[in-house]
Amino acid sequence: MSVGERDPFTGHQTTGHEWNGIKELNTPVPKPVYFFLITMGVFALGWTLLMPSWPYGTGYFKGLLGVDQKQAVARSIEEATAQRASWMIRIEKEDLAQIQSDTDLMRTVREDGRTLFGDNCAACHGANARGNKGFPNIAESPMLWGDNPQTVLQTVTAGINGADPNTRVSQMLAFGRDGMLTQEQVSQLAGFVTSLSDAATITDTNKEDIAKGKDLFATNCVACHGKDAKGLVESGAPNLTDQYWIYGGSRGDIYQTIFSGRQGHMPSWGARLTPAQIKIITLYLLDLRKNEAGTTAGGAS
Repeated sequence: MSVGERDPFTGHQTTGHEWNGIKELNTPVPKPVYFFLITMGVFALGWTLLMPSWPYGTGYFKGLLGVDQKQAVARSIEEATAQRASWMIRIEKEDLAQIQSDTDLMRTVREDGRTLFGDNCAACHGANARGNKGFPNIAESPMLWGDNPQTVLQTVTAGINGADPNTRVSQMLAFGRDGMLTQEQVSQLAGFVTSLSDAATITDTNKEDIAKGKDLFATNCVACHGKDAKGLVESGAPNLTDQYWIYGGSRGDIYQTIFSGRQGHMPSWGARLTPAQIKIITLYLLDLRKNEAGTTAGGAS
């Protein structure tokens, strides 16, 4: 088969190759392919000349247009910093009540507070602030030391059982482990405490033990949790009659808490964050609690 032979059906020349009677045609490359190749080549050459591109030595070709993304980013950061400084100064100088009354400033607090909370608090309390086992639900549950804005600010600043000299101090005694109560007494006390938030746990078979647990509570627990077991903000002791439990509200969890004790820890954020950042987290949390309370009230109605 000759190279110059033409296919009688298509009119194209053949390449001279033949496999099992099938001849290879020498068909030309489609013109659109040339068009796109040329277009892409021109575009690439133009982009290389106009924009920063080829490196050389200690520098690079900056392009005919003089575009510098590094400077553009730097300018953007400077502008954002200047804009941020205007409201950060206000947050530093104004008290919590003034900031809460300013709708525009609170909008900024919510945005920045969400980021600060996510970076510093969500690992323990969860992204929605509803807590994890061992870490309280601070979006809905009663605050251990109260939810007055200045009180919350102080708690965030000094922490709980932290390194700050003014840290909040909180400790649940290990009544069983340290021998203050017998295992039977711990069990009776756990039964009574469980019944405070779940009356359905009281039965004819355990009423006597729960009554004994009540007496044990009066002797050992009222100093911190109060006679009504609703807690005391002065000592940071939690309310034992609601459904919010830091370490779990089952009878087994409560038994373990009474027997072994608890001593939670919250970092002293005053050593890690600026006063303005602590204010923002405090205001963000208070605003979150307000919205959660509104949602709950709306659902209940």
